Amino acid sequence: MDKLTRDFYDRDTIVVARELLGKHLVRVVDGVPTALRITETEAYIGRMDKACHAYGYKRTKRTETLFAPPGTAYIYLIYGMYHCLNFVTEGENEPAAVLLRAGVPVTGADALSMSVRRFHCTPSEMSSYQRKNFLNGPGKLCKALSLTKEQNGLSLLGDELYVVDAGERPSDIHISKRIGIDYAEEAVDFPWRFYYEP
Repeated sequence: MDKLTRDFYDRDTIVVARELLGKHLVRVVDGVPTALRITETEAYIGRMDKACHAYGYKRTKRTETLFAPPGTAYIYLIYGMYHCLNFVTEGENEPAAVLLRAGVPVTGADALSMSVRRFHCTPSEMSSYQRKNFLNGPGKLCKALSLTKEQNGLSLLGDELYVVDAGERPSDIHISKRIGIDYAEEAVDFPWRFYYEP
């Protein structure tokens, strides 16, 4: 499987958000890789999107990573407790990114690693509620992959966090408004959320 290169991320954010579906996100901790299949994304484009942290090219300590080269991980904390993983897209100094909202484990070994991190138990010990809501949110995804603000700014071209093309091309992609951005005025209605049922 081929690791995605900078050229993949250095494109229109909406295109990248769609084409990430079905790709495998790999996180390596202590030399051990864990992978999930990306099933839901959202696009954010700073130059014209009031839901983006860097709307209007707003540059702060928090948003600085959005101005990094494409293929950089932008990780921030919401509500003081949940981390969110984004992939910086488009050209350097053009603040745009794709938020990863959900995924599914690629293998049983991946499911075991992630369930231990999330619930401190094996997949067979999870409740039906925990199974249903295993990786269906950006904070859950980050916890399952041991991602925090410490990994903010990490290159997706390295060996600690990266995406590979496994040749999967979801055919039934759903498009909708993004979630949890009621403050974003007209941007609330942008159809920039993409997802599929694996």
